[in-house]
Amino acid sequence: MTEREREHARRVEQVLPVLRANAEQADRDARFQMDNLRAIRDAGLLGLIVPERYGGLGGTLRDLCAATFAMGTACPSTALAYFFHCTSASRGLLPLEAIEAGLYTTEEAPVVRAFAEKLLRKMGERRMWLANFASESGKTEGANVTISTEATPVAGGWRLNGVKSFGCATGVADEYLVTAKLAGSADVDGLALFFVPRDAEGVSPRAPWQPIGMRATATDGIVLKDVFVPSDEALTIPGAFARATQMSRGTWVGNQVAIAAVYLGVAQACYDHTIQALLDFKFQDTGRSIATSPMHQELISHMAVDLETGYLWLRRQLELETAEPPLKPKAEVARQWRMCKGQVCEAAFRVAVNAFKASGTSGSTNSGVVARALRDLSMGLVQAFPAERGRLEVARMIVEGSGYHGLDVKR
Repeated sequence: MTEREREHARRVEQVLPVLRANAEQADRDARFQMDNLRAIRDAGLLGLIVPERYGGLGGTLRDLCAATFAMGTACPSTALAYFFHCTSASRGLLPLEAIEAGLYTTEEAPVVRAFAEKLLRKMGERRMWLANFASESGKTEGANVTISTEATPVAGGWRLNGVKSFGCATGVADEYLVTAKLAGSADVDGLALFFVPRDAEGVSPRAPWQPIGMRATATDGIVLKDVFVPSDEALTIPGAFARATQMSRGTWVGNQVAIAAVYLGVAQACYDHTIQALLDFKFQDTGRSIATSPMHQELISHMAVDLETGYLWLRRQLELETAEPPLKPKAEVARQWRMCKGQVCEAAFRVAVNAFKASGTSGSTNSGVVARALRDLSMGLVQAFPAERGRLEVARMIVEGSGYHGLDVKR
């Protein structure tokens, strides 16, 4: 770690006691803990990966992965919500890179720059939490996320209508960063970005979020009904967003590896808790630790292997997305991610399954560390895409040479 990375890590460590203290209640009530947000904001972490010139900390993807991993050991729901906030930064960072790469015309570049810098200053100087609303429940065969929310031009701006099925921090974030398609568009060049205040007229929660795990992310989703967005609070140049995604190192907007770090952090905390509990529990007849029994050692060995498997996949992906010069072409890095996400999340889930077995009936209480980890890690099996889909897409890429499409629009 560099000295700057150590400083960022110290900031993260400051907030962990607050997150850890609130984790059980957050899970029980399925409610985002506002004390956690205050701690993260006070530590300056809302601008972790925002450049210093915009009021951020100037962190990198390495810093983000370290932060989401550490938060995952304390309060998985908060870690996941924080990850999605940080992904908003890509909508500012990538367009700025695209400007430098000459992907915009002379007329387009100032407009793109103004939006990108506004976004980064919101996260950095103003310490705003931005909830990233892209996902919708509708699907197409050719893409992971299909956008049907529509933006129609009106006097002075745009009118948004649609439903965002998922997006952490509903009712918590200061603003929502909404991805929508321009009315009449038929491809990804019609995708546009909009800043929507949390309490804007026409914005309402979609449905209360009551999942099996990651219960306190406030992932209610939003309904947008005739929501007005001023022109200067949107990026609507056709193709501007799509061109920006060309600048990512792997996945279509970058930073996605940090979500796998969340789940690995949960698995590490579950493992640590279980090992200590087994060491502390003694056989009444011999006084030896229950961890010395053959059955428990079999489970421990599987947990250790799965934990290391997760680390190997995560570190490899992080290396591919941060190494200079790049080790592989963008297409191969994206292909690696389609394998990595599933491998890390499945390995992490297996850690919790074996921890659950090792803990016995006494460890099955729903509020306990192991049971909560089991439920939280189950979400990694389905979130974004399951491992089976990722492996299938990789096979198609290898055999057919097909690419990966993160976004599409409803036609």
